[in-house]
Amino acid sequence: MKRNIFSRFVSLGSGILFLAITTLPGFTGEPKLSFVGASDTEFGNPHDLILGPNDAYLYVSDVDKNRIAVLDPKSLKVIGEFGADHQAGTHDIDFDIDGNAYVADTHNNRVLIYTVNGANAERIGELSENIRGPEGVLVHPDGRVYVAGAWSNNVVVYRNGEIVGELNGLSSPHDLAFDPNGDIWLADAGNHRLLLLSPELDVKKELSGDAFDFNGVRYLDLTTKGLMIAADKNNHAVKVISKDHRLIQVVGGSPGMGKNVFRTPEGVEIKGNTVWISDSGNDRIVKYRLKH
Repeated sequence: MKRNIFSRFVSLGSGILFLAITTLPGFTGEPKLSFVGASDTEFGNPHDLILGPNDAYLYVSDVDKNRIAVLDPKSLKVIGEFGADHQAGTHDIDFDIDGNAYVADTHNNRVLIYTVNGANAERIGELSENIRGPEGVLVHPDGRVYVAGAWSNNVVVYRNGEIVGELNGLSSPHDLAFDPNGDIWLADAGNHRLLLLSPELDVKKELSGDAFDFNGVRYLDLTTKGLMIAADKNNHAVKVISKDHRLIQVVGGSPGMGKNVFRTPEGVEIKGNTVWISDSGNDRIVKYRLKH
């Protein structure tokens, strides 16, 4: 889902995350995720999340509370919200290069567009043609908007409000995120796989099977060097995949509450050496640090 990813990626190198942090064989020299803390506020099944313009606020799609919650990214304190009076089942948010927000208003079968200033937002448009239950949204720097319809099992591409591309034959697709080379990663959750797509939606690579053991993989983010962190919901795990597409670390793997364990995690956001994760089944946001 990540906004203008080409300009905001930073160098992290490859890293890895198993229950209470287990390092997979052969990768002992890789960076490690270290638990920093968790939010005090109880959210309502939070899903994907993103830093807004200038990285001043963390915007969280709070599904059961039908809103975008606005957090201080350092303290994880809620400082505002928007959309609760008209959104339903909010799942994702992304920003365009002008700072406008695109919100997956899932249960209303639409993506809402807002001008945003901190926690203040004003609706200026929407996208809804050919999508049902949108759960992922990604805005390309060239203005194209990619939307994953989890209920319509497709990805639809809009430009200036018009459909300019569509990929069908998916199963509950969720997040979309930029690869450093300009391609797009898609979490095809119902098929338990990640797909690498060209901007024109041609399938270039698939990550699936025993090597990754995905079970409902949902949302993800990447660094400029291609390190990928993905929330593998039904495995109650967060998985880290190297730039050459090897599973190199897992955190979690059994439902729980505490450090390095999750219950149906969903959202992932990376900035510098900080990683924010929506521990959705525990109604909290957790923060990790990548340490070398």
